[in-house]
Amino acid sequence: MLRWALDRRTVLKLGLTAAAWALWERMGAVHLAQAQPSFHDPRERHLTNIRQLTFGGLNAEAYFDSTGTRLVFQSTRPPFDCDQIFTMAADGRDVQLVSPGNGRTTCAYFFPDRPRLLYASTHFDHATCPPPPDRSRGYVWPVYPSYEIVTANLDGTDLKRLTQAPGYDAEAVVSPDGRSIVFCSARDGDLDLYLMDADGGNVRRLTDRLGYDGGPFFSWDGRHIVYRSYYPESREEQDAYRAGVARFEVRPAVMDLYVMRSDGREPRKVLANGGANFAPFMLPDSQQIIFSSNMHDPFRRTFSLYLVRADGSGLERVTYAEDFASFPMISKDGQRLVFCSTRNARGPREINVFIADWIP
Repeated sequence: MLRWALDRRTVLKLGLTAAAWALWERMGAVHLAQAQPSFHDPRERHLTNIRQLTFGGLNAEAYFDSTGTRLVFQSTRPPFDCDQIFTMAADGRDVQLVSPGNGRTTCAYFFPDRPRLLYASTHFDHATCPPPPDRSRGYVWPVYPSYEIVTANLDGTDLKRLTQAPGYDAEAVVSPDGRSIVFCSARDGDLDLYLMDADGGNVRRLTDRLGYDGGPFFSWDGRHIVYRSYYPESREEQDAYRAGVARFEVRPAVMDLYVMRSDGREPRKVLANGGANFAPFMLPDSQQIIFSSNMHDPFRRTFSLYLVRADGSGLERVTYAEDFASFPMISKDGQRLVFCSTRNARGPREINVFIADWIP
């Protein structure tokens, strides 16, 4: 059974009827009364007590706040045609819409030192969802130039725009001290990583090699940034990459993992295996990275979570029980993992949020 659990404030914000609210309440109550099935594969030795937090729809990029009690995530679910930003308690209750409800949104994250969050949105240019990319030439990610980075209160009010530059601005996260934001931008003609102050000022470029640098996260101690990259080598690959950027798209068939200091110095490759490695996040010890990869699949169609040390050693597979697992985040205390997965999916293109206790 699908559970579109929204609070009363969200229902009123969307202009839905009292009957719709009552239906949501009944569906949520039915779900909470049911025992959850087992989601555990015996090979998943790092995971225990796995719980499913969303039920139906396309849910992605769920991340903890600094206390570990609340999550922010993006979701495509009725009545929306594309991703909007929601928050919920870490047990899946109290789901609240926090984005405006128009345009497309992505990549939300909590500030650690104040009751605010940030995300990227296209709603400044588009009241409706922007068109999907043309995938007649293969699978691509859209990098809409209308994405701008915004901040808002935890209830979605007091929305403030941080970026004004032409081109794509998204994939933003906040440093653990709340002072800096790292993000991906096409403002200089390529897809590179930039750092700015928490108020949007003092923007400086961190990467400048031709290719896509994205998906950055600070280490919990704030000293490093882990990210994914694709650097075309041959002239043909470079021309194809530039043509894709001109069409506002990236082909993620090959992505390597990198780590650099938080000021952009000393970038170094952690992992390159010819596959798509993405969504890296550092564990609290700053020595290990958890990430998503299709390295195990010769056809490159399925993704699982993996661990690797920051020096590239100790590669280990973490999940086995689904066709797709990604967007992992370990809580600051190192005790829980939140991730998004197709395990227990009951329909095509369904991805849900899961939380598990983490066993080092």
